[in-house]
Amino acid sequence: MSERGAKATKRTLWSRAEDMALKAPPERNRYVDFLRAFSILAVVIGHWLVAAPYIEGGAVQGGHLLGILPWTQWLTWGFQVMPIFFLVGGFSHALSWSANQRKNGSYAGWFTGRLRRLINPVLPLFLIWTVFALFGTAIGVDRKIVELATQLALIPVWFLAVYLMVGAVVPITHAAWKRFGMASFWALVACAIAIDAATFSLNIAYVNFVNFAFIWLAVHQLGYAWSEGYFSNSFRALTWGIGGLTALGLLVGFGPYPIAMIGVPGEAVSNSMPPTIALLALGIAQTGFALALEPAARRMLDNIKLWTGVVLLNGMIMTTYLWHLTAFVLVMVAAWLLGGIGLDVDPGSATWWLARPIWFALYIAALLPLIMIFAKYEQGGAGGAEADRADLPHWRLMVGLVFVCAGLAATAAISIASPLGVTGVRLWVVAMPFIGAAFIGFGPAHKLARRLR
Repeated sequence: MSERGAKATKRTLWSRAEDMALKAPPERNRYVDFLRAFSILAVVIGHWLVAAPYIEGGAVQGGHLLGILPWTQWLTWGFQVMPIFFLVGGFSHALSWSANQRKNGSYAGWFTGRLRRLINPVLPLFLIWTVFALFGTAIGVDRKIVELATQLALIPVWFLAVYLMVGAVVPITHAAWKRFGMASFWALVACAIAIDAATFSLNIAYVNFVNFAFIWLAVHQLGYAWSEGYFSNSFRALTWGIGGLTALGLLVGFGPYPIAMIGVPGEAVSNSMPPTIALLALGIAQTGFALALEPAARRMLDNIKLWTGVVLLNGMIMTTYLWHLTAFVLVMVAAWLLGGIGLDVDPGSATWWLARPIWFALYIAALLPLIMIFAKYEQGGAGGAEADRADLPHWRLMVGLVFVCAGLAATAAISIASPLGVTGVRLWVVAMPFIGAAFIGFGPAHKLARRLR
């Protein structure tokens, strides 16, 4: 692209975002959008930082900074911001579901549109990495390399599986909030504590996976509380922040929970996969501190340039989240093809830290074209407005949801790449999100699904 073309594109993107920013109603809480944008940047930076590959004995090793430098595990208390996503999700769901009820809208119409908009951007990612795994295996690329690259690039999809399930039960959780208020939050906290007790005291296998529901639903309830002004008092919000941080310190200091709020290779316990009450305590702390800053932040966002930047990033937020590790993999592959340039430095050394700005610039350079190509799938995509207005039969909606979430969960857990078989791909894992999309109604898949009515 020429320099003039790049500037024109930049102006177009910025002008479009500025138009949207100026049209935002004055009652809109801009801080919600800011937290969403801030969180995605924290996730991207965190992932790019902790992945520390290096060459040893002529082979690329998948280093992990948290295992190499244990002190960096404390940084995850700031970079693990998934609780903020669910907090913001609760706020947004409260407003949209309440508006849907006021209009006498249906659950199917409300959730189908949200489901399509969240899943539509992930399908191209699945398709491209499936093609890579298929052809990489066919041309003789080592299957371990194919599996490592594919699993790394598709790590982000786990979040969508959980978030979609949380969104699916909004009518129930919002009704519980309306009836019981904060008691609905504390009930979920009690359930999460019981699950951790069963895990660490009674050694009941796999029961801890239930906390994917209890913990993220609990944080989601705090979003409902935020939407109705529970945290409008900054002192109350700050008290929650201090309380959550204190609980986290006690759990890490005296309990079985590690310092890192994400999984660390070699650690027996992970605070995120599945989530523990230590991660819930972090979510409470982040909620409190973030909402204590809300009044000042909302005044800051009156600046139209800053608000336009937030709008711009929110318009490509899912694309950025889904493709940032693909950009990372592309840069690593290029470095390897160039003889391992830059990969002969020991992770965590002074030279390694000094080189981070250069590597980050390369990651951004690789990510921007991906955003330009794939952001269109985030802007509405194949389903279209007409599809969003159509109510699907509930059975189709639920079957589609199960297939999509099962496929995303399996991808995060075992990868689409397989060390066995002719294709080198777990085709059944790849197929599930697309089967789910067919039931829910995406573009050409929608025509197929209509025959099932």
